[in-house]
Formats: sequence, structure tokens, C-alpha cells
Amino acid sequence: MVERYALSPMKELWDQRTTLERWLEVELAVMQAYEEIGVIPQGITRKAKENAKIDLNLFRELEKQTDHEVIAFVKMATKNMAEEARFFHYGLTSSDIIDTALSLTLVKACDILLSQMKELLRILWKVAVEHKYTVTIGRTHGVHAEPTTFGLKVLNWYAEMKRNYERLTFSREQISFGKISGAVGNYANVPPKVEELALSKLGLKPAPVSSQIVNRDHHAYLIMNLALVAAGIERIATEIRHLQKTEVLEAQEPFKEGQKGSSAMPHKQNPILCERLCGLSRVMRSFVSVALENITLWHERDISHSSAERYILPDATQTLHYMLVKSKYLLENLVVYKERMQKNLEITNGLVYSQRLMLALIDKGLTRNEAYDLVQSLSLKCWQTNEHLKDLVKKNVNLLQDEEINSIFEPSYYLKYVDEIYERFQGECVL
Repeated sequence: MVERYALSPMKELWDQRTTLERWLEVELAVMQAYEEIGVIPQGITRKAKENAKIDLNLFRELEKQTDHEVIAFVKMATKNMAEEARFFHYGLTSSDIIDTALSLTLVKACDILLSQMKELLRILWKVAVEHKYTVTIGRTHGVHAEPTTFGLKVLNWYAEMKRNYERLTFSREQISFGKISGAVGNYANVPPKVEELALSKLGLKPAPVSSQIVNRDHHAYLIMNLALVAAGIERIATEIRHLQKTEVLEAQEPFKEGQKGSSAMPHKQNPILCERLCGLSRVMRSFVSVALENITLWHERDISHSSAERYILPDATQTLHYMLVKSKYLLENLVVYKERMQKNLEITNGLVYSQRLMLALIDKGLTRNEAYDLVQSLSLKCWQTNEHLKDLVKKNVNLLQDEEINSIFEPSYYLKYVDEIYERFQGECVL
């Protein structure tokens, strides 16, 4: 993981000491389960817990010797144990420990991400409410379309992020599976009851059936949903980047005191945070193909997925965590230029009211084709002469009175259902 984008508390989940501590947690839960069904002597787990050793230097030395991380872990952990060492890793295979511990890590990672998303949703809702009636121009194909409100734009972001929150919540459930089922998943050397008891202590569910590993569709589903969250953030950041263009300048990412935009041009205030978020979203999407390819392994398993996961799982969770933290800062401190929005609304000299004008003419008895052609011809003349469309209508259209024409060019018309749209989200803004 690039240190620049690794933030606490997510990055600590993936350090080596934390990983070994989680492996030990799984081993001890299995020992306790064996105790409870009477396979190993009572009190053995307590002794193992008291004498278990986590020593990173020793672990690394042993791994160099064995070229096997779990054997190195077992040797390290049991170094100071007596008789209890006999029952440590009893009947297990490496993936019983690694995969179950990995699920614990990913559940914790999901909890951190969901917490950040909840905060982001609150901020989005606050901005959406604040600008509920802030009129702005809507754009399609990058071209002025019809008036809308900046609040509705943000509410759209909120709705997508809420869907992503729900998806990630389900992803957390999908990743909450462990397996303590032995070398090929048939429980030959470890009873299903041990798995059931051990995983219940860890807050996980037993995989209904496993091979030597927890099947990787669980992990792929999580990665796909993390990429969806990142894509939602990218959509927000891309919009702000467009709105921050000099010739648009309707919104701007925060630019703190002392910040510099360019080494060459002192006047520059560049949307660097939004651009960074867009770049990181591309990286997040790249993890999806790897996660999908990890599903297909040879027979009961090979380890072609293992090396890939050591990249994508820590990096995906840490990158998205960074993106969420920075998105909160971006939106909480977003600068919105209402006056510029109003000015931009007028730069086409009323062309953005063309559909409403066409419908008014249809209501007066013209066919749709007649109304469309008439409004289009007036619109082209508006472009060519820079005369306001409203004035051209008053000069060239006898079907409408001046009062009717004036009302057609009122932006408030486009806000008539804003309250109704917001009501769909009442009671849901705080998850």
C-alpha cells in the first residue's frame, strides 16, 4: 500500500503483528472448542493463551527457514508452551487459520468503511437540504439543458451513496464466513462441531461447504462493491471538477490557507483533491478483475489467489477508506457560488426554456411538429443575433400574451416538484 493513502485505523488492520494476533485468536478459539467437546484436557486453552508468543523477529527468522508462514507461526507461538503445544493447530490446515482470520479482518474493515460512509451520507444530506432551492442549470452532453437545483444534484449523489451503503452492508454479511474443516473441507480430522463452536466465538458463520478455503466469490463480491463505492465518489468528484472550470465556476473544492496550486502560476487553484479521487477510483476498478480471477482455482485449491490477495485486499480497503475520509472533507467544505449559477442560467438568452415554450404552443393548438419547428427556428435566430428568446417570441408569436410569455421564462416553474422528491427521503437521511 502507498503510505500516502494509508490512514488509521484501517492501515493497522493489515500490519503483520495484527495478522499474527488474529491467527492466534483463531487457534485459541479452536482449542477452546475442542475443550468444550471433551477432546482435549480442560484448562489447556488457558495455558496456551498465557504462554503463546508473538515475536515478529522470531517469526521472520523461522519463515526464512521453513518457507511456510503458518509453520513458522506455529513454531513461534508455541515456543514457550509445554504440554499445551500438542493441541495447538490440532487437526487443522493452514487455510483454516488464514482464511478465517482474513474474514475477521475484512469484517472489521467493512465496519470502518460503513462508519465513514454513514458520516459521508450525513454530510451529503446536509448539503442537499441547504441547496434544496438553489437554482442552477442542468446540463446534458455538457450543454445547457433546463434549470434544476444544486440540491437535487447533491440529493442524487446521496441516493447513490445510500445504495452503496446498503450494498456494502450486505457485502459484510457475505464475507462473514470462516472455515475449520481441514485439508480438503471434509472434516476428516476436525469435527463440524469444533468449527461451529469456534466460529461462534469469533462472530463468524461456518461456510455451508468449503474446499480447503473459503470460496473466493465471497471476496470478489466485496471487491466489486468497494469499486462501486469508489465509482460513486468519482462521479461526485468529476462533477465538481467540471463546475470548478474557470468559465463555469459554480462550485469549488476547498483551498486552505497556505495551499499552492502550481509551482509556475501563483494564481492557480486546481481541483487536485477531486482529480486524486478520480485516479484512485481507477485503481479500485482494477482490483475487480483480479478478484474475479481468484475465484477459479485448481481442484480443492491452489495458491494462485494468495499472492494477488496480499495486494488487492489491503490496498482496496485502505484506498477506499482514504477516499471516503477525503470525500467528507471535500463536501463539508465545498464552496458553492450561487450568484455564478444564476449568471450562467442566463448566458444562453433564454434558450433553456425552449421545451416549456414548445409545450405552451402545443396547448394553444399547434401540432408538436409545428411547435417544435417554430421554437427551433427562433432558437437558431437567438444564437445568431444574441437577442433574448423571450423578446423574439413576443415579436414573432401571436398565439401567446405577454403575461404568458413572461411566465414561460420563470425558473421557479422547474422547482414545483422539488419538495415532493425530497419527501421520498424523509426519515432515511440518518441511517
